[in-house]
Amino acid sequence: MDIKFFDDPLEQPRGREDTRFRQIGLFIYPERRVFAFGVELTPFVERPSIEVHVRNGAGEPAGSLHVIETLTPNFSLTMHLRDAATLNPYELTAVLYYAWPDQDRIEVDRQTVHFSMDEGGEHRFPFDA
Repeated sequence: MDIKFFDDPLEQPRGREDTRFRQIGLFIYPERRVFAFGVELTPFVERPSIEVHVRNGAGEPAGSLHVIETLTPNFSLTMHLRDAATLNPYELTAVLYYAWPDQDRIEVDRQTVHFSMDEGGEHRFPFDA
C-alpha cells in the first residue's frame, strides 16, 4: 500500500520557520458581495494558523477570517463583505502564524493583495515560496 500525504512526494514538509504562502486565490461571485478565499501553502510539519483581514477603499474593515491550525495546505472558504455598499479597491492581508498557550505568537509569512469586486471571476496571486 502506497499512502501519499503530500501532492509532491519529492517535496519534504517544512518546519514552522520555513512554511510560506504559495498562492492566494479569490473567486468573486456575480452578486459582488461574496467571494471565495483560497490558499495554497508549502507542505508543513506543524499545523499553522491563518488570519485574514479585508479593508475597503476607505481603509475600513470589510471582513475577517481566522483558520486555527489548518490540517491541509490547500483549501478555500467563503467570505462575505460587511460593507453597506461596495467600496473598491479592496485590500486583503493574510498572515501565517503559529501560536501556543504558553508562548508568544510567531508570524512566519504575511502577504497583501489588492482586488476589485467589480472584476468578477477567478483571481490568482502567486508568491515565491
